[in-house]
Amino acid sequence: MKRIIIAGGGTGGHLYPGIAVAKEFQKRYKDIEILFVGTANGIEYRVLPKEGYRLETIRIAGFIGKGLLKKIATLFMIPFSIIDSFRILSSFKPQCVIGVGGYASGPLVLSAAFMRIPNVILEENVVPGATNRLLSYFTKKVAVAFEDTKRFLRKGADVVVVGNPIREEIYKKLRHKSDRFTILIFGGSLGAHTINMKMAEAVDYLKEFKEKIKIIHQTGDADYSLVKDAYDKAGLNADVMPFIYDMATAYANADLIISRAGATTVAELTACGKAAILIPFPFATHNHQEMNARALSESGAGEMMLNKDLSGRILAERIIYYLNNRQKIEEMEKKSIGLGKRDAAHRMADLCEGLVSYV
Repeated sequence: MKRIIIAGGGTGGHLYPGIAVAKEFQKRYKDIEILFVGTANGIEYRVLPKEGYRLETIRIAGFIGKGLLKKIATLFMIPFSIIDSFRILSSFKPQCVIGVGGYASGPLVLSAAFMRIPNVILEENVVPGATNRLLSYFTKKVAVAFEDTKRFLRKGADVVVVGNPIREEIYKKLRHKSDRFTILIFGGSLGAHTINMKMAEAVDYLKEFKEKIKIIHQTGDADYSLVKDAYDKAGLNADVMPFIYDMATAYANADLIISRAGATTVAELTACGKAAILIPFPFATHNHQEMNARALSESGAGEMMLNKDLSGRILAERIIYYLNNRQKIEEMEKKSIGLGKRDAAHRMADLCEGLVSYV
């Protein structure tokens, strides 16, 4: 294998599985060229340069959940995105194209199928997104994280269960020992406004425990100043940042995670064997985050709190409960690690190699 394209992104839930697969290929092929294709507005534009990967962008935007004018604008962009895709494919000449989800993957995978370039799409969620549902009619293979995903795809699609690829460093990082109970809070790669606001309220209830706890909080850009000010005024030991680039260290040092329940987040939590309070995003497509959170909760690997039930007081009470019940944390960690799948990137790379050798 000499050249591959990984297309998609927009959010960390799509991008980071792609990075995991890229790193698996780099382990196998010393001189492989890997090109990511996304948009200038997605998280890939911020993350990939720091990861050392080349990024090309195409002219496309999201369609689902947008207003009428934005939908019309997106329709007008589609021909340009196809032109961009053909240009990139003709220039780079990949042996395989991998679509990892998100609207940027659509034009690339469609164009690759038209040009008879081996291609595969990866669906990280139980219920596939609109882009991958469409692409399943054109792509050679559909890689999925969950067995149940098959029933949502077209009949006859060549579906392979590989799991959700995660970066190896996520679960191999060694913990830095601390005498403080460390809580990692994040709402996905873009932050979560509700979680941010409720944690800003929770600080009043946590002040008396400030010598016992440490907080690491990824806020996103919009709420950064407000959340940081709340922690500072309460005198809490808190590392607050808009975006955490070194999630491996953050995971390793955390005793308890408070987060949304995207598929990639859940895959990383279970691979690391972390105890978590999961607060599913209520407007996720097909309510897939609640399905993810419920699966962990019912297995004893985490606790689910619905967005509508969330308050600063309740969140603080749960943090204090786990601070005082470390045995419960240990029980959740054991359940969590039992659910983890660490070889998904390996399986995905095997699948791609099989496609290329078959052609």
